[in-house]
Amino acid sequence: MSGSLSIDEHLARVRAGLDRVGPQEAYAAAADGALLVDIRYAELRERDGLIPGALMIERNELEWRLDPVGSHRVPQATDHDQRIVVICDEGYASSLAAASLHQLGLHRATDLIGGFQAWRAEGLPVSAPQDRAGPALP
Repeated sequence: MSGSLSIDEHLARVRAGLDRVGPQEAYAAAADGALLVDIRYAELRERDGLIPGALMIERNELEWRLDPVGSHRVPQATDHDQRIVVICDEGYASSLAAASLHQLGLHRATDLIGGFQAWRAEGLPVSAPQDRAGPALP
């Protein structure tokens, strides 16, 4: 169709409007008070682990939970000037999610280049996934 974009073209346009960060920058931003938001679905979090201190919000709830004036916001969503780093598994969905947050006025929202996988590859802190099977039998 004329005027249509492929997802790759759309992603490139979205990313051009973000000040994306690498794993070390995200780690430093969190130390300076940025909110790390993990949007990976539960199966990935259980498989690969968690970033300590990151807020877990499923992608389909993200805008409702982070809108500082929304009735369903999380307590950590304090204002539109808050620095937010969105994290997905490999850094694709998080770019689209951060752009959506920009549309809500969260102008300092961005995403992690390479996602959780890049964070882990850098050797940054990851807590072990929860053992859903329970304790081992004696």
